Amino acid sequence: MKKKIRFQLHTLWPIFLVVAVCVIAFVSFFPPIVRTIQEHAIELGEVPNAKPLLLLLITTLAFGLMIGLAVNIYNTNERFVVLENLKAAIKDLGEGQFREIYVPKYVGNMPELKELGDAIRTTAQQAEEYINALKKQKNMLSAVLSNMTDGVLIANEDGSIQMMNEAAETLFDVKNDEGINLQISDVIQQSDLLELWNKTKTGKAETITIEFGQEPKFLQVVGISLEEDLPGLSMLLFQDLSHTHQLDIIRRDFVSNVSHELRTPVAGLKAISETLLDGALDEPAVARKFVSRMNSEVDNLTQMINELLELSRIEAGEYSFYFKPATPIELISNAVERMTLQAERMGIILSYDAPDDLPKILADPIRVSQVFINLIQNAIKFTPNGGHIHLTAQDAGPKVLFSVQDDGVGITKRDRIRIFERFYKVDRARSGGGTGLGLSISKHIVEKHGGHIWVESEVGQGSTFYFSLPAVPKDGS
Repeated sequence: MKKKIRFQLHTLWPIFLVVAVCVIAFVSFFPPIVRTIQEHAIELGEVPNAKPLLLLLITTLAFGLMIGLAVNIYNTNERFVVLENLKAAIKDLGEGQFREIYVPKYVGNMPELKELGDAIRTTAQQAEEYINALKKQKNMLSAVLSNMTDGVLIANEDGSIQMMNEAAETLFDVKNDEGINLQISDVIQQSDLLELWNKTKTGKAETITIEFGQEPKFLQVVGISLEEDLPGLSMLLFQDLSHTHQLDIIRRDFVSNVSHELRTPVAGLKAISETLLDGALDEPAVARKFVSRMNSEVDNLTQMINELLELSRIEAGEYSFYFKPATPIELISNAVERMTLQAERMGIILSYDAPDDLPKILADPIRVSQVFINLIQNAIKFTPNGGHIHLTAQDAGPKVLFSVQDDGVGITKRDRIRIFERFYKVDRARSGGGTGLGLSISKHIVEKHGGHIWVESEVGQGSTFYFSLPAVPKDGS
């Protein structure tokens, strides 16, 4: 709103000062001087002359004008300095230098300058508080986006990427904001995602689930239009459901494996009981044979239940371990001795090689022997008649490295990735029975010892399972 220019009396005070000085000088000095001049002229018999009086008047006015001009110059210069300071303060305010801004406290006796200074000072304080609040919100938003496990990508209607958080950069293999201002088609090259983004631009929020990347990740992608709050922008939210998908696969494997393993012994028990009821009980030799088979099937069911309970206790942290120094040769030889008969029945040679001077390991011998037995049983399933299974132990610095090697059918890459999962069994193992828990239990036991377990295998060239356990320090017992 345009304000009218007001006539300010306080700006004319130097002029009033001049007039006042002149009036005071005139009243104080002019009448006596006039009388004196007149009396002097009469005494001399001369006619009074007005020129000296006029000169005196002019001199008085000039003297007053000089005083007023000096005061006005001083006052104007003072205001000029104040205005320069206020001008510099406004310039700093425009440049965002709120803390460095200087507004003089004394701005003279003009209320307008005082109001202007107060307004600038208040504006600077409010602007600084507002900017600090914005910075705090920005830092908070940046921290949230950076720590989100979900990927966030925002692009304008032209397809130019405006923002990507760290999760999205990792997902699309973009480093350090390199994706900013790139076209969305340069970063996202999957047709399903581009189609989703095009639909999102029109304001249609949609959700799709896709398989993404060379090592497949299962993503739920949500397209969100930001038109109401941020015109021209849209967002894609990438939620990694790989873990949920993996859990679903494990659940299905569990149902499939347990159903298969339960069906076999239950069907066997049903057939045996029907045979006995049909008259086999009257033949003691046949009845004994069928009861023995029933006992075997019950043992299989018991083993399955025990393995399920064992894995449950390990994962819940309720599994007890009793650590003590043990020599690698003892652990290997005990396991080989227990499994030799089973290997011979399958026509497989079982051997081992472990130097006597290997460092001891701090372990629970019973649990480590269980790892060896699980690995040997697994090798027997995959090794044909006439094959060979060999166990080794060797010094590996601060650890002792164990291996169980077979010359069986090998394991595919797809199965190697999942072989230590709960309830997972490769197809070739189904005929051999088992719940698919042995390798998962072995993995938990090794990790509880502070070790690591893995497998190396090629189809048709056998497999080697490795696991390492920390060695007892040389100064240990």
